[in-house]
Amino acid sequence: MLDNRKLGELPEINGKLVKSIFRVVFHDRRLQYTEHQQLEGWRWNRPGDRILDIDIPMSVGIIDPRANPTQLNTVEFLWDPAKRTSVFIQVHCISTEFTMRKHGGEKGVPFRVQIDTFKENENGEYTEHLHSASCQIKVFKPKGADRKQKTDREKMEKRTPHEKEKYQPSYETTILTECSPWPEITYVNNSPSPGFNSSHSSFSLGEGNGSPNHQPEPPPPVTDVSLKLNNLLPTTTPQEAQQWLHRNRFSTFTRLFTNFSGADLLKLTRDDVIQICGPADGIRLFNALKGRMVRPRLTIYVCQESLHLREQQQQQQKREDGDSNGTFFVYHAIYLEELTAVELTEKIAQLFSISPRQISQIYKQGPTGIHVLISDEMIQNFQEEACFILDTMKAETSDSYHIILK
Repeated sequence: MLDNRKLGELPEINGKLVKSIFRVVFHDRRLQYTEHQQLEGWRWNRPGDRILDIDIPMSVGIIDPRANPTQLNTVEFLWDPAKRTSVFIQVHCISTEFTMRKHGGEKGVPFRVQIDTFKENENGEYTEHLHSASCQIKVFKPKGADRKQKTDREKMEKRTPHEKEKYQPSYETTILTECSPWPEITYVNNSPSPGFNSSHSSFSLGEGNGSPNHQPEPPPPVTDVSLKLNNLLPTTTPQEAQQWLHRNRFSTFTRLFTNFSGADLLKLTRDDVIQICGPADGIRLFNALKGRMVRPRLTIYVCQESLHLREQQQQQQKREDGDSNGTFFVYHAIYLEELTAVELTEKIAQLFSISPRQISQIYKQGPTGIHVLISDEMIQNFQEEACFILDTMKAETSDSYHIILK
């Protein structure tokens, strides 16, 4: 990274830091139009991976490097133009991942590395554009890269000196050409970049080439009865953890967590899982790991009238016998999500261990003992944690019951 200002140019950045944003984007205009779909497809096939990273140990003079988990192809950092600065980047995708799959020998698509540099404004934000430069690159696996370089050299040697003049000469280092700044609006939201964290590299995919055609393995059969429970325990083995991930709709990430036991998964922080799985699935996985339940919209408590009367009689009898130990009434909690009469019918049927079809109607005892038919609107106006005594009454014409809430 060199300060290539002319003498006396931009004196306002003397002694100050500037900010550079690195991007790996598509060079072909056709792929630029579908960049969002292309990168989302890459994210789906390579969960937890990034397209671009900074090689921190190799770089010199960079300050506060950052990588936004939602922008897989972008990194940024601050640097002092007056000091020696070099940045090494790692591109984790290869050019053939975005070509039509054939039978080998695919022609890889060209990428473009673009660097946009900004100076600080009056508010301390790096938003004033200074310079932009880019170069075209292709990324291959080592054997493919060696083969391509050899082929290109052989082709160039066969050309006449006049034909060679049409091509750029070879350089020891990559020379970037000045270009237009990258558009401010990209396909991802411009949320604040969290601090750069290279820990994601420790979550390797294990064996496998990460090919876009690679499909996750089918879930292994559930063999342990205890695995029918949704709770992940510290004693859960890696194989059981894989089954838990499949059952909870995290099949995409099973390869990432191949060797993770229940204890390993439960130790992950919220930031860890968001960095590995992305914001949406990361939050969902964190909530599943912590067993966070969704709070019901309404909770009511019910007690069967026959049990209620029996407890009252026992309490009265003990008082008459001089026994001071009072009894207590046992209520059952009913949690409602939809706040409908149908849902209440199903929950009460579960309480009585009967079919919902055996409950003909549900009434609420109103003023002067009248029976008011329960409706959705009435349930929506129930008070939170209201208590009811349930009375059952046999229907006259069928083998069903009326339920009365008192």
